[in-house]
Amino acid sequence: MSNYRTGRADNYRITVNTGRRSYYVEGNTAYEAAPGREQGPQIKRVNHAARRNRDRARHMNAGYVLFLSLAVCITAVTLLGYIKAVSNLTISAKRVAMLERELNDMILTNDENQARIDASVNLESIKQIAVEELGMTYAKEGQVVVVGSEGSDYVRQLRELQ
Repeated sequence: MSNYRTGRADNYRITVNTGRRSYYVEGNTAYEAAPGREQGPQIKRVNHAARRNRDRARHMNAGYVLFLSLAVCITAVTLLGYIKAVSNLTISAKRVAMLERELNDMILTNDENQARIDASVNLESIKQIAVEELGMTYAKEGQVVVVGSEGSDYVRQLRELQ
């Protein structure tokens, strides 16, 4: 039985030779080797430039840290602005609802007052006072002049009617 370890620490291969069959484990998966094929240590050679680039990629430099800090600050400012806008919108919605309730109360009060006024007016007493005390009479035939309106809200009298 032989064990071989190759590659990086997080990706390794173990080969187990039991005599008749060969197995190998790569990461957390076990494979059966093809018959007649011996698995031996497989060492990957990495050239110096690739290793240097990999080492550079693992370390953060000052420019990258500054960029990340700036990105976090911009995100924080944006989120605070969004939260403030949502808060203002909620306050405005509550104010609109309060004003609508106030308007509905005013309309209801106005309708009640109008109904009370209409109920308190006695048209028969007004007619009696107009005819008896003020000497008013009903219009006779020919005294009523119908004036047509031409889409405006008022009528001008251009000559004296007879």
